[in-house]
Amino acid sequence: MSEALAARDSVVGGLRYGLLGLPLAFCALPLYVLVPNLYATQFGIPLAALGAVLLATRVFDALLDPWIGRWCDGLLAHGSQRLWRAMAVTALALAGSFFALFEPATGSSGALWWLATTLLLTSVAFSVLTVAYQSWGSALGGDALQHSRLVAWREGLGLVGVLLAAVVPAVWGVGAMTALMLIALALGVWALHAAPRPPVGTTQHRVAQSPGASAWAPWHNAPFVRLVTVFALNGIAAAVPATLVLFFIQDRVQATGPAQGYFLGLYFLCGALSMPLWLRVVQHLGLVRTWFIGMALSVVTFLGCAGIGAGDVWLYALVCALSGAALGSDLALPSALLTGIVQRSGSTPLQGLYFGWWNLVSKLNLSLAAGIALPLLNLLGYAPGVREPQALQALTWVYCLVPCAFKLLAAAALYFHFIAKPGVQHHAT
Repeated sequence: MSEALAARDSVVGGLRYGLLGLPLAFCALPLYVLVPNLYATQFGIPLAALGAVLLATRVFDALLDPWIGRWCDGLLAHGSQRLWRAMAVTALALAGSFFALFEPATGSSGALWWLATTLLLTSVAFSVLTVAYQSWGSALGGDALQHSRLVAWREGLGLVGVLLAAVVPAVWGVGAMTALMLIALALGVWALHAAPRPPVGTTQHRVAQSPGASAWAPWHNAPFVRLVTVFALNGIAAAVPATLVLFFIQDRVQATGPAQGYFLGLYFLCGALSMPLWLRVVQHLGLVRTWFIGMALSVVTFLGCAGIGAGDVWLYALVCALSGAALGSDLALPSALLTGIVQRSGSTPLQGLYFGWWNLVSKLNLSLAAGIALPLLNLLGYAPGVREPQALQALTWVYCLVPCAFKLLAAAALYFHFIAKPGVQHHAT
């Protein structure tokens, strides 16, 4: 085992690498959950206009990810120190734009343009930091279980960040959330400087970064295409309720104040606590079958959620706990599967490019969720604060049943593309 791998498999090494996942996840929750609710309720932006802005800015940002990945691969070819310096500069940009997004210096008349500008700047900086961070981890190498452990450090600490992002604004306000995010970001970048480092790029890596290297290379890798199909369907299933969760809590469950933060906190806490359990299942069943079980748990949970009504606080808490446990499989396993596919295909020098395309798909999922779910709710007669039976029924259908449909499609794709095809099993264990 190389020195980098030995350090990576230690608790200290895992913590140093994983700590940056905390502020990145802390940043992601407000971007995709709090921003729509904040600008709709505080500034009165119509849901249709809000959905259009979120869709446009996120799609533009997502299209940059493959090129960000190529850039990160080029930096890694000359050593991780150069990549770390670029990440430190990007972290400063992220800190400034995140602050501006949640502390808008504008009134209602300029809120839409302020949102579009600050969200785009924040998202691009977030993308650069995320792709670079994932490329760093992928370049360390290792087998399937080691991939899972490394991702578990990153995503587990990320869930701690999400938990804080869910509770802090509900209890102490947006200002405290912003301050905590900036402090955590500085600590995460500092810790990564002392984390296990991937080796300096080989000649093959530098050749791969030549002008002739195609940015479309991952799409010629059949296992990657199959995996990304599953990932896209599963991502849409997760993105729809993430976009609508605060509306559902406020108007369907009719819980207000700190209770909203507690629901989100319970969801992400159960996600974090479930990670070691999923890793134990991986040891016995492999990555693919374990992920399949997580999808099944999510479908059963959201089907049950469709029956929840006003005041069903404890039932919704149970939904949060079970869906949070299912979330643990979504976070720990797909990225580990991707790393294994990249390594087995001999495309290791292009890990940044692969993760760039991976993040593009992830963001398109979130963009489609905002760009489709919000206008659809508006068309069906729902608006924030409207509690007519027809409006609440529309909210329930979109929040609960639409995700189930996409999750079932994802599970079917996972089964037919990987589980039912022995010839591709070696790419997915």
